[in-house]
Amino acid sequence: MAEEISLSILSGKGGTGKTTLAVNLALALENVQLLDADVEEPNDYLFISPEIESKETESVMRLIPEVNDDKCTACRKCVDFCEYNALAMMLDNVMVFEEVCHSCGGCKIVCPEDAITEKEKELGKLRHDSLSNLDFWQGELNTKEEKAVPVIEKLKTKIDRDKKVVIDSPPGTTCPTIEAITDTDFTIVVTEPSPFGLHDLKMVIEMLNDISQSFAVVINRAEADSDYLIEDYCQAEGIKIMLKIPFSRKIAELYSEGIPFVNKLEGWDEKLQQLYQEIREEALK
Repeated sequence: MAEEISLSILSGKGGTGKTTLAVNLALALENVQLLDADVEEPNDYLFISPEIESKETESVMRLIPEVNDDKCTACRKCVDFCEYNALAMMLDNVMVFEEVCHSCGGCKIVCPEDAITEKEKELGKLRHDSLSNLDFWQGELNTKEEKAVPVIEKLKTKIDRDKKVVIDSPPGTTCPTIEAITDTDFTIVVTEPSPFGLHDLKMVIEMLNDISQSFAVVINRAEADSDYLIEDYCQAEGIKIMLKIPFSRKIAELYSEGIPFVNKLEGWDEKLQQLYQEIREEALK
């Protein structure tokens, strides 16, 4: 069996075509696993498995401090310890702000009166649907929660190294994005041929170079008269452009209906299979 790789797909901003590429690439391959790690706004399921919300689910939990007022002596050690200001003194009582707590457990450790315990709180969910041609996992951060990284960490424990792994990463250059692409064999950056697309592409590539991540570029909504914006930059920086997805009314119509274009447009399954082979060769160099 050929050695498979894990591939993360990334963009500088939302709406560039990251999910379009991730979904269509996954559907063009065999023995593949798709992980939607854009946990604050997952939408791969709309194209893959619209009923996933009723399928298998698994909670992602975190620990939150709970203060026993009868034991607490208002010494402030827990409040002074917390760098994230998740604890505060109000008169003689310690208040806990769960939304900004990082669940480090330090306040419990430094409390001299053993007045702090920890309770579990659901941070998010993993949803799973095993389809005939695809093993699909989705991470989902609960409403009002801010800590996306633990959900992505939990999602990545589901990676099956015997499969071709495609990870739809959060856009941008923040901590959730870095968590999603870390330890993947290769990253594809999806961009569009516009000044805004070029600006965000440069930002993402700076981050990828900082963490020494191997990558190449795919241009979405490509047009002959504007592709030079991306092509000139990539040529100057020695960056490989592996594929262009054209600016197509038909692709846009299929997207608006939740239909992956690889299922409807002739020849795209072969193009995307070839893309994967090129990525695999680059990753295994």
